[in-house]
Amino acid sequence: MKRGCRNVFLVGLMGAGKTTVGRVLARRLGLAFIDSDHEIEARTGVNIPTIFEIEGEEGFRRREAQVIAELTQRDDLVLATGGGVVLDPGNRARLKANGMVVYINVPPEGLYERIRNDRNRPLLQVADPLARLHGLYAQRDPLYREVADLVIDGRRMNTQGVLQWLLKEIDKRCKH
Repeated sequence: MKRGCRNVFLVGLMGAGKTTVGRVLARRLGLAFIDSDHEIEARTGVNIPTIFEIEGEEGFRRREAQVIAELTQRDDLVLATGGGVVLDPGNRARLKANGMVVYINVPPEGLYERIRNDRNRPLLQVADPLARLHGLYAQRDPLYREVADLVIDGRRMNTQGVLQWLLKEIDKRCKH
């Protein structure tokens, strides 16, 4: 397999569908699947909101960078990253250098509809979560695009549609 095709790294804002798509994609490609947030929770024994509460976002981002540094060194992996992974230049460089990066782009309104009742999103525990999503999107969208090999419009497709498109693109880029 071509260099950069041994791993698929999914990026995008929270609620974009990275974990859902990642699980199915890994199964179809016969690769391992890891969600970096779930990996952090498994390693610490607590959920993400608890890490934010105790260590703040900065502490969480340190843990995230360590997990990303380790996981991007593996081969034959589909990795669903946390939404803020692209904030760290080191994370961006590791993702770009070690796999195919797929940005699942869903605008804030679509994300809000999906996750507005999810209490496991510490960055959205604010008075106006939709405004917060708009701010996160404005900050992170350029960074996702900077690292992405593929950008998919996640609001127009269901999981099966995203999967079929991704499988075609991966085949086109990696098999020839």
